[in-house]
Amino acid sequence: MPTLRTTTLTALLVATTFAGAQSKKVVFLSGQNEDVGYTRIISELAREYQKQHPNVSYEYQNNTTDMTQKLQLLAGSNNLPTLYSIGEPSLLQQLYAKGEVVDLEQTFKRLGIANQLNPVAVDINKKLEGGKLLGLPLELNIEGVWYNKKLFADNGIKEPKTWDEMLAAAEKFKQKGIQPFSASGDQGWPLTRLIGGYAERYYGSDAMDRVKAGTLKLTDPGFVQAATTVQDMGKKGYFGPGVNTVDYDTAVDTFLQGKAAMFYMGSWELRNFNDPKRNVIGASNIGFFNIPAVKGGKGTMNDWSINTGLVVAVNQKQNDAALGDWMKYVFSNYGTRSMSELGALTGFKVNKMPANVPALTTMTQRKLDSAKKGYLWFEGYFSPKATSLSQKNVQLLVTGDMTPQDFLGQLQNGK
Repeated sequence: MPTLRTTTLTALLVATTFAGAQSKKVVFLSGQNEDVGYTRIISELAREYQKQHPNVSYEYQNNTTDMTQKLQLLAGSNNLPTLYSIGEPSLLQQLYAKGEVVDLEQTFKRLGIANQLNPVAVDINKKLEGGKLLGLPLELNIEGVWYNKKLFADNGIKEPKTWDEMLAAAEKFKQKGIQPFSASGDQGWPLTRLIGGYAERYYGSDAMDRVKAGTLKLTDPGFVQAATTVQDMGKKGYFGPGVNTVDYDTAVDTFLQGKAAMFYMGSWELRNFNDPKRNVIGASNIGFFNIPAVKGGKGTMNDWSINTGLVVAVNQKQNDAALGDWMKYVFSNYGTRSMSELGALTGFKVNKMPANVPALTTMTQRKLDSAKKGYLWFEGYFSPKATSLSQKNVQLLVTGDMTPQDFLGQLQNGK
């Protein structure tokens, strides 16, 4: 005859088993098609998990309207999905303050998967997200100078380590009738990236953090020197003729067709670098180096310009044990799966480098793995108005129609 104690124990076990098998629905809202990029990888892994855990279902929702407005409406009606893409750091912080968003760094530590996150990606996102990791770094871009190995070798030029060496190389190419740099002045930001990179090497990787904090001004000597250097590059013709009429795709093709020796750009262009139909010079002919050092500067060659693109937040109100187990599976495999299927760099660890990954992508991943610190692009902390002003006025700067002091003074007053 069963005792009261054994009956109670049996009931507890049944209740625990039933609770563990309770159904849960994970909903992921994003603004792109499900079959591309990070949404494809998350959906694949989620459905794999669902096969092993039928009680945890998965649904992908594609938002075709303004995502910020959509999220504000959902938050107002207490209907935020489990995961969602978000591009506004300020909104992300507001939702966190209301208890809507998971602190991912603490959650990943609790789940035992914090080692799957790239520390530099974590650092970059925390800078933008109020000091906490609130968005998953599903994409990771590293920026620097891509160069034509053959043009360098044919002209006896080695990979530059300093700005002086890079500018000397540019002058040598120009004298040989070779355009030193390809750049889209039409876009503006490829030029301001050089200003920001120089300033980071002058002041250190926290330069723009200090500008934001008010302890450094854009009109200070290092920024003036940076803007003056980039202006001189433009006036000397290092960006080629009519740089301000060059659009983005033309700048890419100018480099890939062997018409320019160097090209400042982010790793998102690997898809074109690895495309033999578009890349005339060949992927094996492309090298990559970090923004060079500035004489007497505080920045190091281990500091890289890195950004994580759109991030994905997780709903704190749905953050239970079932979601934790789901996240553990999905994000322990995300980095490796993204690399093997898409050749994509992410803010997650690649646990095993697939054999079929292009050599140029593998090299770039190694550069990323070696990064000690990441810094934001020049306008990373700017308001939308100041960002537009920066990328418009840099066109005047590189043609000599605006002084470095005026360029920086307007930004200091309007950032």
